[in-house]
Amino acid sequence: MSSFQPVKNDTFLRALRREPTEYTPVWLMRQAGRYLPEYRATRAKAGNFMGLCTNPEAACEVTLQPLERFDLDAAILFSDILTVPDAMGLGLYFSEGEGPKFERPLVTEEDVAKLAVPDIGTSLKYVTDAVSTIRGALGGKVPLIGFSGSPWTLACYMVEGGGSSDFRKVKTMLYQRPDLMHRILEVTTEAVSQYLRAQIDAGAQAVMIFDSWGGALADGAFQKFSLNYIKKIVASLPLQANRGSFVEDIPSIVFTKGGGLWLEDIASSGATAMGVDWTVNLGQARARVGDRCAIQGNLDPNVLFAEPAQIEAEVAKALESFGVPQAGAGHVFNLGHGISQFTNPDSVEVMVNAVHAYSRKQRQ
Repeated sequence: MSSFQPVKNDTFLRALRREPTEYTPVWLMRQAGRYLPEYRATRAKAGNFMGLCTNPEAACEVTLQPLERFDLDAAILFSDILTVPDAMGLGLYFSEGEGPKFERPLVTEEDVAKLAVPDIGTSLKYVTDAVSTIRGALGGKVPLIGFSGSPWTLACYMVEGGGSSDFRKVKTMLYQRPDLMHRILEVTTEAVSQYLRAQIDAGAQAVMIFDSWGGALADGAFQKFSLNYIKKIVASLPLQANRGSFVEDIPSIVFTKGGGLWLEDIASSGATAMGVDWTVNLGQARARVGDRCAIQGNLDPNVLFAEPAQIEAEVAKALESFGVPQAGAGHVFNLGHGISQFTNPDSVEVMVNAVHAYSRKQRQ
């Protein structure tokens, strides 16, 4: 552990802690991905997506690629949220053009009864090895974010067997057999908690919980079947990590896509920061959340298909909407969801530079 270096650019971490920063830090969800030609080349070499995820050196290479191109303020581990259910024995595979699927989804009561927390140190060692490799390779340049899917989001894939447009199977179980749903969520919560702690031990300097399908739930069901389990995970995470010669604070971020109705509830999760999607007005979010947590977001990813001057204008609009961060109100700039694979990398450069330049001007 003592081989890790303290981070040089800690703007992202300070913004999460709601401390003053010289500018608004920025990183992107899915920043290492198919929009980058160098990523596509590395992925082709690795054979497929899981080949990339399970090879710590290849995962490190693609994690660092966007940082070589853009002046980003954080790196995020290259992996997938479905590594956890895969480690639970559900048999993850990717169909070309169809996204992720599971060979053995949770269909019967017996399937649910058999579900168990995997041995993270064995079945997900490739992820923690990737974290350590990336942390070492970063050399303290910017912080490294680890992540996991939320229990509810993972459960959606585990019951549906893949992505879904109507969540019919998982919601049928939720309403007909809430006991089975809670059993899946309890096991998955313990697995995710252990998984994130293992990433922190391996060198992650912040962790994020992606509640991608939280917004598919009804009000009331969201609090009961998603947020309650997220709170348990956040409560289980260490606030600091001992790196031998120094100690690091470990902030946490919760992002519920479609969660704009529940900002106050999510802000009370105990997480350091809350990610918001592009449907949320940043100024209103700041007013609603107050000093409970920092806010991350929230440019519509499709803004990046506009002309450079239009991208700059939309960045300025988002920064103006949040307002100048004072001590006690932190803002991390991001997209309101993952970047599209069809994005021109030049547009990303325009956006990143615009965030830094405009937010510095705001603080003058």
